[in-house]
Parts: sequence; structure tokens; C-alpha cells
Amino acid sequence: MIPSETIEDFYRTHPAAKGLTVPEHPHKDQGHFNVFSRVFCNRYNSYSRRDFYKISLILGKGKLFYGNQEIDINQNALIFFNKNVPYSWESVSKNQDGFFCLFTDEFLNGMARSKTVTDCPILRPDTIPVYFINKEQETHLLSIFAKMHHEIESSYIHKYDLMRNYVNVVAHEAMKMQPSVHYESMTNGSLRISNLFLELLERQFPIDSPEHKLQLKTARDYATRLGIHVNHLNRALKEATGKTTTEHIIDRVIVQAQVMLRHSNWSVSEIAFCLGFEYSAYFNNLFKKQLGVTPKYFRHADRQ
Repeated sequence: MIPSETIEDFYRTHPAAKGLTVPEHPHKDQGHFNVFSRVFCNRYNSYSRRDFYKISLILGKGKLFYGNQEIDINQNALIFFNKNVPYSWESVSKNQDGFFCLFTDEFLNGMARSKTVTDCPILRPDTIPVYFINKEQETHLLSIFAKMHHEIESSYIHKYDLMRNYVNVVAHEAMKMQPSVHYESMTNGSLRISNLFLELLERQFPIDSPEHKLQLKTARDYATRLGIHVNHLNRALKEATGKTTTEHIIDRVIVQAQVMLRHSNWSVSEIAFCLGFEYSAYFNNLFKKQLGVTPKYFRHADRQ
């Protein structure tokens, strides 16, 4: 089972929050937001899912395991962490600096009227959320996080609205670093349907217990939930992403299967059941077709 870290766990165990408790917000519907220095960064944190979002400005080197991706952070970077995607961090360089902010769904919902939140890397499970930065970008982002750090300690009554503006600015800085031609060339309808589908797909994961079974398994299941015809969904996804609905579902199931084989002690048949396969043989065949090896071989080879 992949563990889950709550915001209370963070305040209780993270060195940056030493001596602090989760602050009471005068308007709880605005959610929780806070910002910290990375000087007190743990050398290693365990592979787990969090119940909060996080944006880190990392000045230092390390290894990031995000979902099923292992990424070398060999230069300073801006990294977005989706709360539904488990991850771990291992510091490589002794010196670790920068900032990170964390916030909850309710805080993010306050940004819902902004188009930025739809395109923000935090909400796009189909992208790798790492943006390597140059010196000019580093200076600019440091100034934004320093303002967050200063304002969060202030008594300004509208400071959480101000924090949302700062998060929006950081999101825009990231989006300026990624190619935009593909998205601009798509019709708004296809992009909207694609984003809705990808968000719905990601909400099916991670799987935290053997009793948790995928509810949506086929292209038709997703189309029905979205209230559109399955052919319409396929056309929109093909235009927006170059993949069909079934290809997206299979890709995401295989990613989750690899995570579970690596980080749980569940049997292959238990994993197959949770991922929606009536018979483990079907799961074994699909896994081997996609990766060239059986689940059992993958688990054994990964733990060598």
C-alpha cells in the first residue's frame, strides 16, 4: 500500500515546520496555504501521496521519483506536485536552498474562474512537472517566493487572495517555458474535453487498498460519465493528444501497475483485480504486450 501524507503529518514531521501547527484560517472555505524555506529540506522523503498540492523552487541537485518517472534534477528547477501523484525526493548535493509552498483543494478552488488553473502544471497529469530554469528565471522566481514568504506572515486581511495571485504568476512562468503551439492550434472544444477526461482518469488513482477497484475501465465508461458519445470523446482526444481514449486508459493503468509492483507487497492477482481485470491472465498479457516482460519478472528485476 502506498502511504498518504496529510497536511497534519507535514506539520508534525517536516523540519521546515518544526514547532508549528496547522494554522487556523479565519475563513476556512478559503483553504490552507503556507510557504517555507528549503534550507531545512529532508535528505530523503518517502514515496507517498499527499493530500495537498505543492510547488517547489529547488536550488540544489537531487533525484525525483514522480509517479512512474525517475528524474535527475541536475540543475535548479521549478517543480509542481499534483496531490494525486505519489512522489519522493532524494537530495544529491549537500546544499539545498529555495522555497516551497503547499495548499489544499479549497485554496485552489478560489482560483477556479481563472483559465490559468485549467492549464496549470499542477492539474495536468499528462505532463512531467519539472521546469529547469536559467539564472534570470531563478532570480525572478526567488523574488516571487520571497514576497509570498513575507506576506504570509503579515496581518493583511486579503493576503490569501494575494497568495492566489502569486501562485497564478508562478504558473504563468512555467507555462511560458513549455511549447504552446500544439495547444493553441486545437479547437477549444477538443481541449476542454481532453482536460476533463484526463482529470477524470487521474481521479481513479492512486489505488490505496486491495478493496479499491477501478470504477471506470473502458472508453464507454468515461464517455458516459462525461455525458458525450464515445466517438466524440475519441475524436477530441485524438486531436488534442494524438492518442485514443483506450490508449490513454491502458497507459495510465500500466503506470499504476508498475508503481504497485515496485512499492507494494500485493500479489499480482490482487493488483490485477484492483486495476479492473476479471482474470489475472488478462492483466499479465496486457502488461507483457506493453513492456515486453511479465509483471512477476518486472517486480523481480526491479528489486535486484
